[in-house]
Amino acid sequence: MTLRYKVVECSSPSDTELEAIVNEWVAKGWRFEGFQFAMREASKRPAMAFVTFTQEGDESA
Repeated sequence: MTLRYKVVECSSPSDTELEAIVNEWVAKGWRFEGFQFAMREASKRPAMAFVTFTQEGDESA
């Protein structure tokens, strides 16, 4: 068994959009790991987000 990673890009990171991404991938068996935000210089709101997940899997997958 090996640890597999999944990264989902979100170009409009609102709370409802991020929640939907987490709920979708957790329901598919992935374990939520965290968020990484890309910020705009002129704003305090993130321009985009990356949502990371992990899953145990075999090496051939």
